[in-house]
Amino acid sequence: MKRAVKRIIYSCCAAAIVVIILLFGATFYLQWYALQASGNERGKNIPTSYDFMLQRYPILQNWLDSLQQTNDLRDTFIVAHNDSTLLHALYLYADTTTSKTAVVVHGYTDNAVRMLHIAYLYNHDLHYNVLLPDLRYSGESDGTHIQMGWNDRQDVIQWIDVAHQLFSNDSTTTDMVVHGISMGGATTMCVSGEVLPYYVNCFVDDCGYTSVWDEYAGELRQQFGLPTFPLLHLASGMTKWRYGWSFKEASPLEQIKKCQRPMLFIHGANDSFVPTWMGDTLFANKKGIKEYWRVPNTGHAEAYFNYPEEYTRRVQDFVEKYNHTPVENRSSEYDQSIVTKGKVQR
Repeated sequence: MKRAVKRIIYSCCAAAIVVIILLFGATFYLQWYALQASGNERGKNIPTSYDFMLQRYPILQNWLDSLQQTNDLRDTFIVAHNDSTLLHALYLYADTTTSKTAVVVHGYTDNAVRMLHIAYLYNHDLHYNVLLPDLRYSGESDGTHIQMGWNDRQDVIQWIDVAHQLFSNDSTTTDMVVHGISMGGATTMCVSGEVLPYYVNCFVDDCGYTSVWDEYAGELRQQFGLPTFPLLHLASGMTKWRYGWSFKEASPLEQIKKCQRPMLFIHGANDSFVPTWMGDTLFANKKGIKEYWRVPNTGHAEAYFNYPEEYTRRVQDFVEKYNHTPVENRSSEYDQSIVTKGKVQR
């Protein structure tokens, strides 16, 4: 009898150990897949990114050829304030001297090159200066993992200051819009809830998500047919332990509740990757000046591809209304606690 009881206890303990090992293995795999493996090939492959963009958007060819012949599409590198990570961006000046400037932020597993269609919109069509950062673990930026827009917000705030240094001069400041797509839209919203320089006037969020938790919960269901408990809870806790942030705290939704500047929301009505209800929820929770284009017959991050002329018109109408720094703010200094002046490598 005692031996039978012992066998049962040993069997239960062994089964529990196997379950724990499987759970932790699955958790490590989920975190690795979501924050590292997915971005390593596509996001780091610059030649392939150029080929993809020119195939998808042939209109970019002549514009890019001209920029490259005149060396007007340039690189700059900075060292992140918080941990000395080397970060990269592309930038280009407008064809005329202007204060108008756009900081354009790429999406999940993408890089700066894969946002050249939005750079074309601002630089070619609207005659803006443009800066396109590579977020961490993307393009030519260093980093250990994709940050899903959360900690990226501090890097983008630093890039905002860099853009101001690059594009302002003795006679003009900058009038700045921050525009992001997908994870870049989430990053843009995370930035919008922070204390920002006076010259950041408005934002464009194209198909950003409400929170990292919501996005991963949906992907667990769609891709793997799994519930959130316990894997998502464990992966979020592991991310907090390893990287200092959790999936629930990484919340563009909470950030936009603090945003005091105008924002244009764009979201495909047929988006299943970042479901359209997220765009609806974000728009509903943004206070103050806001606009929403719920794009018909459009999936994830396809609004410009499907409707380039209307996309350009809507963005132009929005920035012409709101991308103007009030005169009374131009003489005031912004919060020095968020920006440390430093040299920009041109």
